[in-house]
Amino acid sequence: MFADRAKISIRSGKGGDGHVSFRRELYVPNGGPDGGDGGKGGDVIFEVDEGQNTLGEYRYKRKYKAQDGQEGGKRRCHGADGEDIILKVPEGTVVMEAESRKVIADMSGENRRQVILKGGRGGKGNQHYATATMQVPKYAQPGQPAQELEVLLELKVIADVGLVGFPNVGKSTFLSRVTNAQPKIANYHFTTLSPNLGVVDTENGGFVIADIPGLIEGASEGVGLGHEFLRHIERTRVMIHIVDAASTEGRDPVDDIYKINKELEAYNPEIAARPQVIAANKIDCIFDDEESPVQRLKDEFEPKGIRVFPISAVSGQGVKDLLYYVKEMLANTKQERIVFEQEFFPEDILLKENLPYTVERSKEDPAIFIVEGPKIEKMLGYTNLDSEKGFAFFQKFLKEGGILEELEKAGIQEGDTVRMYGFDFDYYK
Repeated sequence: MFADRAKISIRSGKGGDGHVSFRRELYVPNGGPDGGDGGKGGDVIFEVDEGQNTLGEYRYKRKYKAQDGQEGGKRRCHGADGEDIILKVPEGTVVMEAESRKVIADMSGENRRQVILKGGRGGKGNQHYATATMQVPKYAQPGQPAQELEVLLELKVIADVGLVGFPNVGKSTFLSRVTNAQPKIANYHFTTLSPNLGVVDTENGGFVIADIPGLIEGASEGVGLGHEFLRHIERTRVMIHIVDAASTEGRDPVDDIYKINKELEAYNPEIAARPQVIAANKIDCIFDDEESPVQRLKDEFEPKGIRVFPISAVSGQGVKDLLYYVKEMLANTKQERIVFEQEFFPEDILLKENLPYTVERSKEDPAIFIVEGPKIEKMLGYTNLDSEKGFAFFQKFLKEGGILEELEKAGIQEGDTVRMYGFDFDYYK
């Protein structure tokens, strides 16, 4: 099954905790701290795989996790780093944050490999906290937490030219004639359920062409499978509108062109403004010599700068002239690929999670100042406040983090109370 969209959960590895230990050797009764550092957590990496053309494997497995870093060990042993997890995707995949749909990475062009979530940094062992006044530190730094994110993967086909048109107008037949692609061709509405790509070789050069699945009215509003298919047009530089000039199903070709353009305009005005050409297909089925539907198309659209080429995808009539013209159009349009710029930065999540602190005066008692923040909560969790040295270490953290300065700005006075996650401290300079 072709799959061009998937929602998955990704998680980087947590950093390993630093270790608390002391040298224990014969004839060394009071060995110093020798706790090793924790290992770094694994990254979540996306990589382009030339052999893939769908996101099928991500439809069945939804959670992907890199390995956590190992805890540090005795004798200054460094914990092993966690293994990265590499998620392989087809070229053209756009990775977005699932809720906001903001772009994290566009896996196309020169971007073949990108780290999406970085693993947590390993914590420092207690060997780093020994000082002249604190020679037996009984605490170590915990590893940095993992990052977790739900992402939406969307495959946006990379092609120079997109074929658009209502179902059953002959797009698949046209593609099979002009390229080596072998799309499934059937006579029913809403035929192609996946974009078929092919390479067109002409004497004046080649280009990649994609059969974009049949549009229907309301596609831009998500009717049918509208949005699923319209996204594939986003990277094309030129569009060929194929219409049934013979009206074999009773459709009006002029009306069809306006309806298709209306859907494109509603979905993305920038796409609707790109160069277009009309392929008036099925001319081998036109038997009315009095009123030419091809001339009617030319009269309607050529004054607007849109050329009309009468063709027969079945017999090949007129196809060569159309392809030559399309190649010239490509030569006159910008060569640079459409790349979706990054709008969402996962590292900001960690910054938000590690916001230093908030300082607020209690509404019940103005002499109580409430200090909160993830780093403070974690520091309280692994600091022995009953120990004089542990308390001194915590005070140093408050001073270096600017928390004491912030309390003074908030108007704290000697003897006031500082409350942090169930702990009350009297404030003295």
